[in-house]
Amino acid sequence: MAAAATPPQSLLLPPTNNSTFQNYSTSLLTQPENPIKFDHPTPQPTISNPPPKKRKLPDSPAPRPAPISNPKKSQSFVDDQHEDSAIPAAAGGGGGRRASGGKKGGKQSQGSGSNNKDGSNKEGRWAEQLLNPCAAAIAAANFSRVQHLLYVLHELSSLTGSANHRLAAYGLRSLTHHLSPASPPPPATAAGSITFATTEPKFFQKSLLKFYEVSPWFSFPNKIANASILQILGQETDPLRNLHILDIGVSHGVQWPTLLEALTRRTGGPPPLVRITLLTAAAMETNQIGETPFSIGPPLLCFAKSMNINLQINRLDNRPIIDTNHEETLIVCAQFRLHGLSHNNPDERTEFLKTLRRLEPKGVVLSENNMDCSCNGCVDFPTGFSRRVEYLWRFLDSTSSAFKGRESEERRMMEGEAARALVRGGGGEMKNERKEKWCERMRGVGFCGEGFGEDAIDEARALLRKHDGNWEMRVEERDGFVGLWWKGQPVSFCSLWKLEEGGGDGE
Repeated sequence: MAAAATPPQSLLLPPTNNSTFQNYSTSLLTQPENPIKFDHPTPQPTISNPPPKKRKLPDSPAPRPAPISNPKKSQSFVDDQHEDSAIPAAAGGGGGRRASGGKKGGKQSQGSGSNNKDGSNKEGRWAEQLLNPCAAAIAAANFSRVQHLLYVLHELSSLTGSANHRLAAYGLRSLTHHLSPASPPPPATAAGSITFATTEPKFFQKSLLKFYEVSPWFSFPNKIANASILQILGQETDPLRNLHILDIGVSHGVQWPTLLEALTRRTGGPPPLVRITLLTAAAMETNQIGETPFSIGPPLLCFAKSMNINLQINRLDNRPIIDTNHEETLIVCAQFRLHGLSHNNPDERTEFLKTLRRLEPKGVVLSENNMDCSCNGCVDFPTGFSRRVEYLWRFLDSTSSAFKGRESEERRMMEGEAARALVRGGGGEMKNERKEKWCERMRGVGFCGEGFGEDAIDEARALLRKHDGNWEMRVEERDGFVGLWWKGQPVSFCSLWKLEEGGGDGE
């Protein structure tokens, strides 16, 4: 999901009443398919054959729930049977042992997000109370407990239920794949989920645009990124310099129309030439699998032409041949892709940042997941799995609110892509780091942080006001960096960097 995380990946939508962007979106969905391929940082989830459903679980250490085949009945079961106490009791095999804080919560509509604004309070999050003990049992080779928990998860999982049911479904696939990684996994479509790589390009475009409209998960950092690019251009003494953007992101180009429109309103007009260079997975030398097609090229070029902007789009498959010159303003936009690079041995992450430093960009916009690493080299399987599960819960919980509890193929595609980060050892594994570690790396290679301007902060706040009240923006007092939070828990951070005066290249 990364995620793509990442995933474990990486975006921006303007207000829905922005007629210019809506016109672009309409043209985007009606263009012939001649795609420029984009990469997404997260691997595809896989699953072995799930345990067959049984009418009776012999010698079960705790009462099992009745089989559930209908998502609505499944939701009713959770609400009516004290989901935060009965479900963990069934999972734990402790003879009806209650989970801590086992209070019965109010009923919610199917698929709606939790109303608990304290994201650290896991009351009612029964899927995690099944998945995490199952991962621990796998690590301890307690196969009877593993079998029991997999059975309970199989009975309760559903891709069309509440966030808990969907998390159980994706987590179950990850666990069964972990148990038999050598088995050829079925395609995601056969397993019932949809991902970027398995959907039709036009539906992919439609889903991405819809997600940008209803959720700030990616639109928030891309809003800040675009404002930061304008902020850097405003500091240039020569308004006639060309603009070159090195796009290392997961926006699939959706963020650029609003930037192009903003360039036309700039004093002196847009730059004589705007170049966007797309950096692929091959150029980053990662082991990410597959590429995601997105027919951005023709519609984006036509959109730029309609606004009298000279736009070039280049795809870069080889990092050493990045074409830059001192007659242009180079800005690097790195969003939710760098966590796919190794950060242990070898430390590909630091080496890549050194490469960016040697390009001498006027600015680097870095947006990343703000969470601890879950890779093999940092933590054991149960710890890493629990971290990935918690992060996916925030995504599923927020998308439930974003789509207002309604079932949607667009939502399923975004969630299916995000769930790929649950599979350990894949190309998009969530090798995340906290904001503090990222800042340490950036400073170590010769960058210094710069606070976002008032325009960037104001635009980001205005965007969040259009979404669920559980979203929150936090601005760091020390460096002015911005964090996106869901129900009091960190999701991602956005930062702006410039070359350190008199600094080296980080060697």
